[in-house]
Amino acid sequence: MTGLLGPAEIRELAARLGVAPTKKLGQNFVHDPNTVRRIVTTAGLAPDDVALEVGPGLGSLTLALLPVAAHVHAVEIDPVLAAALPDTAARHAGPDAARLTVHRADALRITAADLADPAPTALVANLPYNVAVPVVLHLLAELPGLRHGLVMVQKEVADRLVAGPGSKVYGIPSVKLAWYARSRAAGRVPPNVFWPVPNVDSGLVAFTRREPPRADVARERVFAVVDAAFAQRRKTLRAALAGWAGGADRAAAALTAAGVDPGARGESLTVDQFAAIAASAPAAAPAGQ
Repeated sequence: MTGLLGPAEIRELAARLGVAPTKKLGQNFVHDPNTVRRIVTTAGLAPDDVALEVGPGLGSLTLALLPVAAHVHAVEIDPVLAAALPDTAARHAGPDAARLTVHRADALRITAADLADPAPTALVANLPYNVAVPVVLHLLAELPGLRHGLVMVQKEVADRLVAGPGSKVYGIPSVKLAWYARSRAAGRVPPNVFWPVPNVDSGLVAFTRREPPRADVARERVFAVVDAAFAQRRKTLRAALAGWAGGADRAAAALTAAGVDPGARGESLTVDQFAAIAASAPAAAPAGQ
């Protein structure tokens, strides 16, 4: 990997473009070449992997991805940054720049059709803190060919994404990611590798897609159970799922049919158990988003 951006290059490029990082877009630009090398190495890309990067910013991670991926899709919502990225790649990546396609788009609205040629197989991104979880879940839902990934997020978010049942931080992000993939913590990233310097550490989360726990129940129905269970996480599932099931007795019946104690709480359940509850639900129970 040659031509990576260091602190001086990042600031010079930002000044030339008239770019100042904004909290609104969750922009913290990585300026440490060793960090982007670490991210790409940990992502474990194969030569035929098509990488999807969300929020490439000034291009630090993009330049590290181009030599090792078959193609790189970069999705950038900022029009100035999106317009500048191809030129940055041409200046620093040489012939590898031909592997880059930049999409000026909102990652939360991107579709499989937008990224069809070639379709992404790996998500590798320094995600904006404010939309990290919804972006990961949207992309896994929208892109069935996304086989694995490595994302950098706020450390607190990373802990939630990889948490298991019984953990204090286990919740909706943990369960929903587990529906799509097996995940693991892949390391901590200090604040001083970013510009501007955030006031929190970041964490790396690696994931590998798996088949959903059950094929006989829709994802939307399972996620409705998850949302209801954690909306009132201090309540027993019998009480927390009453609104979803159409009454506490109906909730208890669905829980019992799924082999789950109605007196349990959502934080103790696996994604498989949530799927079993959704499959046992009365017909009138609503499907969620």
